Amino acid sequence: MGPKVRAFFDPQTNTISYVVRDPNGHAAAVIDSVLDFDHASGTTQTSSADKIIAYAKEEALDIQWLLESHVHADHLSAAPYIQEKLGGKIGIGNNITLVQDTFGKIFNEGTEFQRDGSQFDQLFDHGDVFHIGQMRVDVLHTPGHTPACLTYIIEDAAFVGDTLFMPDFGTARCDFPGGSSQTLYESIQKILALPDETKIFVGHDYKAPGRDEYSWETTVGEQRRKNVHIGGDVKAEAFVKLRDERDAKLAMPKLIVPSLQINMRAGNMPPPDEHGDVFLKLPINKL
Repeated sequence: MGPKVRAFFDPQTNTISYVVRDPNGHAAAVIDSVLDFDHASGTTQTSSADKIIAYAKEEALDIQWLLESHVHADHLSAAPYIQEKLGGKIGIGNNITLVQDTFGKIFNEGTEFQRDGSQFDQLFDHGDVFHIGQMRVDVLHTPGHTPACLTYIIEDAAFVGDTLFMPDFGTARCDFPGGSSQTLYESIQKILALPDETKIFVGHDYKAPGRDEYSWETTVGEQRRKNVHIGGDVKAEAFVKLRDERDAKLAMPKLIVPSLQINMRAGNMPPPDEHGDVFLKLPINKL
């Protein structure tokens, strides 16, 4: 029996957060939570996270893990806020250290910013296994979108973050610092090697042309057959050409500057100044 999955869609960032529950108990994990952020005013709100918290309390869930598929560039993580309310360990891939080193330089963070991943409770490596209650979780390193991307395989379900999107929309961009379309192609092959019936839960959905409803669940078999970027045995050279040409035309995500500074700190804000005020940096001509 696979996990019970409850999805929470954030229309502001097109992000899908998941609560994944052991069907035989109350153990659960939250994957890719969202902290609401208004860029114009610099204010945060917790409406999206509060919905997850309310659901967890209604179901009497034991939140054991707050899992990040990667350092998101399009939304802020609410993991510390949810941890404060519900508990659980915050986990991410161990290549977070590469992301911290890259963006620590871009944002001129200085030596006080630790680049060892110590802001997180757990750093996962490819092939690691852990449990949510009785459910086995296998960790798959799937870089390309970023160097630290992970896929969490929970029984018969794979949570792929920003690696694959719905088959009619394709795949994730690879043009952020540390990204690689060739590496993404290789990572996707790992996912497509899973059994056809494996459920895939994606990290975002943007309603492909011709589709009126948001969707976030598909299967490995559907991705292999129908994905508009990678389906039908597309070769690496063709995928890299398509992905790179597409990425060259994409604008940067609206929240990339605040998202990276906060998410590389496991969802925590930068240290406050002597007055207790928090500030974010805006690097010029760096991204």
